[in-house]
Amino acid sequence: MEQNAVVSKPTQWVSSTKEFFRDTSAEMKKVTWPARTEVLGTTVVVIAATLVFAVYLWGCDLVFYKAINFLFTRFGAST
Repeated sequence: MEQNAVVSKPTQWVSSTKEFFRDTSAEMKKVTWPARTEVLGTTVVVIAATLVFAVYLWGCDLVFYKAINFLFTRFGAST
């Protein structure tokens, strides 16, 4: 008796899921993980760069706000 297509779908799903986790486990064993000091160092660099760009963009925003506000008040547009 032939196996019904509806019955074979769960079997295929289970086997493909097992294969996925087996392949994932094999690939994770090949990964070279960074040392703790390297992770901390790159984290500090990312935080510092974020702060520098945040201050820079805040400054640009302030300059543009003041310039637009000056133009609107100088040439009669109401704010």
